[in-house]
Amino acid sequence: MAEERLYRAPDGGLPPQSALMTGRAVFSDAYAVIPRGVMSSIVTSKLPFWDKTEVWILARPLSGFAETFAQYLVQTQPGGGSKTPEPDPGAEAVLFVLDGELSLTIEGQEHALTGGGYAYLPAGCRWSVVNRGSEPVNFHWIRKSYEAVEGLDAPEPFVANDKDIEVDPMPGAKGAWGTTRFVDPEDLRHDMHVNIVTIRPGGVIPFEETHVMEHGLYVLEGKAVYKLNRDWVEVEAGDFMWLRAFCPQACYAGGTGPFRYLLYKDVNRHPKLRL
Repeated sequence: MAEERLYRAPDGGLPPQSALMTGRAVFSDAYAVIPRGVMSSIVTSKLPFWDKTEVWILARPLSGFAETFAQYLVQTQPGGGSKTPEPDPGAEAVLFVLDGELSLTIEGQEHALTGGGYAYLPAGCRWSVVNRGSEPVNFHWIRKSYEAVEGLDAPEPFVANDKDIEVDPMPGAKGAWGTTRFVDPEDLRHDMHVNIVTIRPGGVIPFEETHVMEHGLYVLEGKAVYKLNRDWVEVEAGDFMWLRAFCPQACYAGGTGPFRYLLYKDVNRHPKLRL
């Protein structure tokens, strides 16, 4: 039987006038932290050709900062969705459902995605979404301009679910942490990976990763102290982190349950020599 999972979705709404401004938001030249408490309805965006839908735009390309991807947290009300969601024919996408049920149609074939549901949508494919349920559906939408390589075919669309995939343990970590991989790391057709990292209570990433890949990290469950550049930052379920290339990072997991986050990174391509 699959392990029960909880995926934190935003509360929305607005804070009361009595609330104090004691948030944990950070924006630096190396990283950003968008805590769940600031994801209120006042900072959502509407999108063309989307009905009954609001989005929190968590990441977007900015010159001199992260440059490869955009990441949205989407909330669609019952009956809402889009028949023409993607305006850029060169953009690939990953959808990941936090809660509710999302009806996704890919090239005429319908799929029902519930909590933990994952879909890869290659550039140029025809897809649409609708919320056929009676409750809102919350999901991530990660977009990237696909970098085609001569001699490599484009990847196909597919759907999966976090609950059905075994965690791949990190060698030498004695089960303290591992990664749920939706794409084979040896498949060079893909130029981005969107994985889930799971760290058990008391687990640690015992080294500072410093690398060319950019990251978007959305905390699905639990809490931790995360090293970002020179700072140790407390994060919890519902928070988002945005890491520039080469930003040092490490982690200590706390709490009584696992610390899990959805992780974007750009992979498998030469760095551009001209911007």
